[in-house]
Amino acid sequence: MAYRSWEVLLGALVLIAAAVFVVFALRTTGTALTQSQGYPLHATFRSAEGVRPGTEVRLAGVKIGTVTALTLDPQSFRAQITVSVLQGIALPADSTIQVASEGLLGGTFVEILPGGDIDNLQPDDTFQDTQSAVSLIQLLLRAFTGSDDAEATP
Repeated sequence: MAYRSWEVLLGALVLIAAAVFVVFALRTTGTALTQSQGYPLHATFRSAEGVRPGTEVRLAGVKIGTVTALTLDPQSFRAQITVSVLQGIALPADSTIQVASEGLLGGTFVEILPGGDIDNLQPDDTFQDTQSAVSLIQLLLRAFTGSDDAEATP
């Protein structure tokens, strides 16, 4: 069976296009085929709405790690998050970690606000100061009702 050169060329182009789509998908979702060298830190939140494994961890707007695990503590009913922070980034022990949003309709990320402590967080340490996600719906209800109670009527 003889192949025409244009058939081989077309097949090669299809394979190249598929490879480009795979690379694009891996880069845009933040998926890594290899584990980056980082150290784990832990935090507990009342609400981790929008956070999932793979969510970016940022410091001053720069990605310094990712969320590696998200579980529920059955005793306290709080979300437990494990993040992996790049080696070489020393975070002060009194740093704050918070769930933040990129905008009204934007994605969610985890932000670290560095403290001023002389001591640094060590691998497997836990953040003491956390700020949970803020629900946009709850904020709108508070603005329209003028109350902290979401079920209040004006």
